[in-house]
Amino acid sequence: MPNPMHLDDDFDGPDRRASVVDRRTGIDRRTGERIVIGLDRRRGPGIRRSEERRAAEEGEMTQEQFEFLKAVNEYKQLNNRPFPTWTEVLDIVTAMGYRRVAEPSKIR
Repeated sequence: MPNPMHLDDDFDGPDRRASVVDRRTGIDRRTGERIVIGLDRRRGPGIRRSEERRAAEEGEMTQEQFEFLKAVNEYKQLNNRPFPTWTEVLDIVTAMGYRRVAEPSKIR
């Protein structure tokens, strides 16, 4: 009895394995065109993390980052919310006293 999971060599259909596109390349598999996304989290060559960001990612927070973390945790506990929405995060930041005082800068 043949194994149903085994692909026969005389299969007449197209080999779809040859058409697989890795999504991380940014190419749309349907059109073959490159997808451009505005806020790419990956850094290109020569673009480095800021000292604050590098330190935070390695577990060394500034006082401001630590205060924000405490405020988010307090909000989550008080409101029984494991994952606050972005609107709630904006409310937390506003409640901490942050206000827009300058024009937005480019996100690093």
